[in-house]
Amino acid sequence: MVLIYIQDIIEKNVCTEFMVGVVDAPRGARLRHVGPAAPPALLHRRSRRHALHHPQTLPELEAHWIRRSGYCLNVAIKKLSRPFQNVTHAKRAYREFKLMKLVNHKNIIGLLNAFTPQKSLEEFQDVYLVMELMDANLCQVIQMDLDHERMSYLLYQMLCGIKHLHLAGIIHRDLKPSNIVVKSDCTLKILDFGLARTAGTTFMMTPYVVTRYYRAPEVILGMGYTENVDIWSVGCIMGEMIRGGVLFPGTDHIDQWNKIIEQLGTPSAAFMARLQPTVRNYVENRPRYAGYSFERLFPDILFPSDSNEHNRLKASQARDLLSRMLVIDPERRISVDDALLHPYINVWYDEGEVNAVSTHHTAHIHLY
Repeated sequence: MVLIYIQDIIEKNVCTEFMVGVVDAPRGARLRHVGPAAPPALLHRRSRRHALHHPQTLPELEAHWIRRSGYCLNVAIKKLSRPFQNVTHAKRAYREFKLMKLVNHKNIIGLLNAFTPQKSLEEFQDVYLVMELMDANLCQVIQMDLDHERMSYLLYQMLCGIKHLHLAGIIHRDLKPSNIVVKSDCTLKILDFGLARTAGTTFMMTPYVVTRYYRAPEVILGMGYTENVDIWSVGCIMGEMIRGGVLFPGTDHIDQWNKIIEQLGTPSAAFMARLQPTVRNYVENRPRYAGYSFERLFPDILFPSDSNEHNRLKASQARDLLSRMLVIDPERRISVDDALLHPYINVWYDEGEVNAVSTHHTAHIHLY
């Protein structure tokens, strides 16, 4: 299957007319929000600490433009160097190709094109992925002074994209600020699907997924996991947006677990009972922590002023949502559907966005 994809790229290498540089996208190219509330512009107010500068705000990607049907389009080109050098790299490249090609949603980055400079499979080394050029990743946006409207709207879009993946039976497994990109109009897209997997219990669950800081407790402890691992990651990202720094900066998986329970408290006996015996023995013999209230972990001083435009967008509602996402026991953690209905999020709720129908058939996508 992988060779078929690569042979197709080599034989249909149509993206030959691209140049270094950036030009304005054609009028009307940006997606318009049609929900019940108008989206905020991300750069309406700039932080004293950080300002976005177009176009070189995504250091891991190169900015280019391509000419298509008589007009120029901003694009980012990501290089996959020797992506099929071994089975692990090949699986990640295949997942990214397949998901970017098949999953079609406004909050998920799409594949505009792919090409390789090599002319045959014998010479094949590199693949270049062509995608829409965004203005920044969320790492940079977190350093801005976000008000409730912007924070809530960004979270809403994350959840819309995640729900679309979950409906297709896909767990992203590597959500983090650097894998989320935005435009200055507050449009958000999720990218990097190299670790995404099909949801279910028919494959071996590996603990080495999700960048450590955003790794859910059930992953750290080697338990089976479901789509709710992505909700934990969103909670970590939301907490980082509020604090301006990583919530659980563990140096390894053991320290990561300790950082979590020091703040959130030792989990219940019912949760412990579901652990493997050796893991349970270790966890039960650790010092017990009562944890802190979310009012203490995220005091009002960390939040912007309550919104004058939307009375539900305030610190207490944001804190409540966060407390439902950052739950150690995945069986008690809020679902993506309930998160989208939460008062802090549903001010933006639009049925067409939340339950968008893909133009491709995404049900039962199988990823190796």
